[in-house]
Amino acid sequence: MDVMGDKATLFETGRFVQPSGRDGAGEAPDDAAEEVRQRLAAEAGDVEAMSVLGALLLRRGDLDGAEPHLRAATAAGDRAAANNLGVLLHQRGYADDAAGWWRIAAVAGSAAAAHALGRHHRERGDEPAAEYWLRQSAEQGHALGAYALADLLEHRGDVGAEQWMRTAAERGHREAAYRLARALDRRLGPEGDVGDDQGAGADAEQWYRQAAARGHRRAALHLGAILERRGALKEAGRWYLTSAKDGEARAACALGFLLRDAGDTESAAVWWLRAAQDGDGNAANALGALHAERGEPQTAERWYRAAMDAGDDNGAYNLGLLCAEQGRTAQAEQWYRRAAYAGHREAANALAILLLQGGDTAGAEPWFSKAAEAGSVDAAFNLGILFAGRGEEAVALRWYERAAAAGHTEAALQVGIALLRDGDEAGAERHLRCAAGGGSAEAAYRLATVLDARRPPVPAHTLGEPVDEKSECEEWYERAASQGHRRAQVRVGMLAAARGDVVEAARWYREAAEAGSRNGAFNLGLLLAREGSEPEAAVWWTRAADAGHGRAALRLALVYARRGELAEGQRWADRAVALGPAEVSERAARLRDALREELSA
Repeated sequence: MDVMGDKATLFETGRFVQPSGRDGAGEAPDDAAEEVRQRLAAEAGDVEAMSVLGALLLRRGDLDGAEPHLRAATAAGDRAAANNLGVLLHQRGYADDAAGWWRIAAVAGSAAAAHALGRHHRERGDEPAAEYWLRQSAEQGHALGAYALADLLEHRGDVGAEQWMRTAAERGHREAAYRLARALDRRLGPEGDVGDDQGAGADAEQWYRQAAARGHRRAALHLGAILERRGALKEAGRWYLTSAKDGEARAACALGFLLRDAGDTESAAVWWLRAAQDGDGNAANALGALHAERGEPQTAERWYRAAMDAGDDNGAYNLGLLCAEQGRTAQAEQWYRRAAYAGHREAANALAILLLQGGDTAGAEPWFSKAAEAGSVDAAFNLGILFAGRGEEAVALRWYERAAAAGHTEAALQVGIALLRDGDEAGAERHLRCAAGGGSAEAAYRLATVLDARRPPVPAHTLGEPVDEKSECEEWYERAASQGHRRAQVRVGMLAAARGDVVEAARWYREAAEAGSRNGAFNLGLLLAREGSEPEAAVWWTRAADAGHGRAALRLALVYARRGELAEGQRWADRAVALGPAEVSERAARLRDALREELSA
């Protein structure tokens, strides 16, 4: 007959009973001296000794030796012996005869026999009789009877199942404790998010803990997961280790990830290997990624294939990534397709990108759509780019908004830009704040410009005056500037100069200029010229003018004119005329004409 739980013995089925005035399974002395003592007492006609001796021999597997003693004790009215005689006959294959003796013991008040009889009827499909006897057993306090009754009721969808499962768990039945915890867990949100029902989460954890403490490896796995989510990593690791040592592959895999995150990659690989060899696809994927990071693509591919063979679609997706990195585009497409057809949303997105890069826009769009509808935020953003490229701005905005709502930084930036273009400054600010908070330098810069436009006029400062407190817009400019945004760097320099902070202004102008900003180079030149460093200023103006900055070219023309280098001055004046803007071109033209007259005089 079937048993439930991770490990089960004859005693745990509840069908083997030690006759000592109790119906539950107990520990029986098994040493030779005790057996001799019980045998002598049985030969002297002691009924209880006959029952005990029969139980000892049955436990040892000596069915021929046990049967006469159990029959004799049963004939004398010992209900434990009648129950164990049923066990013996069941082991011999005489299930109906066994049921007859269990009925006799159950009618006499044996909870263990009632449980065995109930199981017998259930296996034969007679659920009403099964429920009757299992209820008799459960109501007498038999833990296994309560569990079997709960299992029967749960199978029928009866609301009373949980009550009996809890009863069995409270009486120490570890499988009942585990299943009760799972039932409570299913009521919670994803990843154990209990919302307002904090009690349900604590209750589930309590029962997982009780089952795990009794050696239930799956309970230990779930308990470890709860503790890991809570951040109690050391305790989580201990339960994962307990479960993994008992053969739970998922626990071995989870333990590997904990060890990897702690920096112990070698130990992680040991547990991943153990889990992967037991058929865990996630562990095989982890091993593949580990070997890929080590520059061992062939070994990585072997493990990705093992993950795929284990039914993990990530294996095909990772094979696609590996092939794409190696330039094996056709093979990458093949693996992406396999994972995408199996419902892997990131594979569908990757396939669409691959097709788009190959110029197959029509083929890419449905895969982007499939991935986006399955919840891929990147795919939703990519659809926005796709439609924006076609000029379908309204459709693009809808996809950007969808991605932005899911936390996509660049999508939030695009929504912010679109709303600014439409004049919705409040909505734009909201999205720009989200994008800037997510690390987008461009969003931080654009948010700063929005806030900057609202600022009241700031009184002029003299260079060297004490620095005032920075405004919010300057803080956003600085955030963008610190991320390398050149226009933000120039603007931070301008604001610092306006506050009179020459050193700070020069630092930001120089940083922007060295990154290639012509405005940064021009402004740095102005700052240096004011400080009396005109030769160094000319160096930066030259860099700005060479990059197309008209005002820098005009400044250079004036510098060379003052030095008396008229031909060089005329050359830069010509350059300023060409570069503009209009007011610069006009001034540069007058200067050029004057220099030409001077040269021809």
